Amino acid sequence: MTDFETALIALARAGVNFIVVCAYAGVLQGTGQVTQDLDICYERTTENMKRLIAALTPYHPRLRGAPANLPFLFDERTLFQGMNFTLETDLGDIDLLGHLSGLGQFQEIAQDAISTSVFGVPVHLASLDALIRSKRAAGRPKDVNSLPELEALKELHNTRKDEGKR
Repeated sequence: MTDFETALIALARAGVNFIVVCAYAGVLQGTGQVTQDLDICYERTTENMKRLIAALTPYHPRLRGAPANLPFLFDERTLFQGMNFTLETDLGDIDLLGHLSGLGQFQEIAQDAISTSVFGVPVHLASLDALIRSKRAAGRPKDVNSLPELEALKELHNTRKDEGKR
């Protein structure tokens, strides 16, 4: 299981521009999902990728599911040549996503991201609307199965907003 607290603090303290996406974003907004990895969408600028590398290198990132003897250099060149990376780290599994199905890249996801504080650090979360769009676009059974809960949670949040306006 991923040490979410240490991972989020390391990313925030390094000044990485990222948005928590997928299951953990849902958990932080009230879903009952269980997740064992941290998925983040990262801004793909040179400076941000340098900060991302600096934040995660102390935790020995390596490609998840790859043979142990497969060379992997976690550096700027590698990040620029790829888009999405599923990593094992000393903190647990962390997925770096430069692009998400149905949502696009960092700039598109950031448009309606939610700002909050988690473990005492500022964090941005993909909105419930974004999570719903992403799950629909992915279309995997586990994603489709999570839609009713996400939609119900969105309706609950909308109802609370409406009641607060009265």
